Amino acid sequence: MIPVVDKETCTGCATCWEVCPPGAILFREGKALIDEDLCEECGFCAAECPVKAIEIPFPNSNTA
Repeated sequence: MIPVVDKETCTGCATCWEVCPPGAILFREGKALIDEDLCEECGFCAAECPVKAIEIPFPNSNTA
């Protein structure tokens, strides 16, 4: 799943950008934005975000 950035929580520190292997993190108005076409869904950005502003949504087993 493509990670989701909580723009209210994101501080724009760029830690996610530093750890993103394909360079899928962009910044708009000082907040992280994930380029879905480049994202490899590795989860490094979510794991390393110091303020936990990036989350990887998991499918709800009740909706399939």
